[in-house]
Amino acid sequence: MTDRTLVNGINEWLIDQALSQPDIVEMFEGLCHRLHAVGIPVARARLTWPTLHPLFQAETILWARGKLTEFEQFRHQETESDAWLRSPMKYMFDNDVTVLRRKLEGEDKVLDFPVVVELAEQGMTDYFVVRTALSIRNDNATTGQMGILVTWAADRQGGFTNEELEALQKIQRRFAVACKTVIQTRIARNISETYLGREAGSRVLAGSIRRGDGQETQAVVWYNDLRNSTALADTMPGRDYIQLLNVYFDTTAGLIIKAGGEVLDFIGDGVLAIFPFQDAIQQQVAIRAATGALRDVIGARDALNEQRAEQGLIALRFGIGLNTGKVMFGNIGVPERLTFSVIGPTVNEVSRIESLTKATGMDALVTHEIAAFDPQSWISIGVQRLAGVSEGMELFTLARERLQMAPGTDKTRQAAAPN
Repeated sequence: MTDRTLVNGINEWLIDQALSQPDIVEMFEGLCHRLHAVGIPVARARLTWPTLHPLFQAETILWARGKLTEFEQFRHQETESDAWLRSPMKYMFDNDVTVLRRKLEGEDKVLDFPVVVELAEQGMTDYFVVRTALSIRNDNATTGQMGILVTWAADRQGGFTNEELEALQKIQRRFAVACKTVIQTRIARNISETYLGREAGSRVLAGSIRRGDGQETQAVVWYNDLRNSTALADTMPGRDYIQLLNVYFDTTAGLIIKAGGEVLDFIGDGVLAIFPFQDAIQQQVAIRAATGALRDVIGARDALNEQRAEQGLIALRFGIGLNTGKVMFGNIGVPERLTFSVIGPTVNEVSRIESLTKATGMDALVTHEIAAFDPQSWISIGVQRLAGVSEGMELFTLARERLQMAPGTDKTRQAAAPN
């Protein structure tokens, strides 16, 4: 018999979890270990829930006694996979079933799903699935699919007792309360990071939500802008232009994020990003990450344009500007509609720097402070006047560029390494 006092202890522990901010993987592991400890023969368990994420439709945790716990995310298109279509979970959703049990041994065994056949071959004796609905809005999932679904598998001869099945259902209701809190927090984080960026999203969730909230920091500031965008928008069908923009953003913003940068905003067809740092050592890391991303972006663009040329499609052209200095990172706007971004002279200058790539025909232009960290890779194009900036600024382009120097322009030179 299952000790009701011990089961009640698990329920109290779950209430504590619901009142805190647990990691959902650790919480599910803790639950499975506690169930086994009180004598319920759980040998394998899986927790699945739908999520709200631009890439993923659902998330799942697989626990097996004596093995490492696995966390997995399923992309949107994977909901049409053969494994999903032949699963007990799909059957339960389609037929509005909240509890499903399959005996995996003896004369009354029922092996009507591929997963239960697999579990029976692994020595499992009983399979029990409970679906608990949660009220969380998610237009990507049907109403019946909103909630958690837990599968419990036993390896004891005879499987679960009726008392143990009753205990599992009662425990799962309290577990669902804790899961709802965690899932809503994960969804809020997904949304904030998707629309605001990783750093800005975390700051907003931490309470920086008033206009003016923020702080001064140092950063390498990146800005790139698509060329001939007006002509493209006027001559291409709307869907084709959106597809082109997404390819362009994959080639630029996607590689910025991969390099550790923070994409703050898409300004029309422009990308504003930062690589923040606090000291001289971090500055060197940030500059190397940003310039490495710059080379990767240009390389990806060239490879993409070769493919587009073979397909008879127009080439993607854009310029990149890099600047470094102090920025104000925080909330700006009106109280009813804020954005978390960077402002300051460094930001204003980087957009002017990028604009000069059009006039000079360069892929990218960077300031002396950035070029000096790898002087062999950069060539000066001389002191340039930036619109709205009182003093001239020496700018550098990648050494591989073939500079078309205007008459009377100084000879190019490499950047001097920092002291």
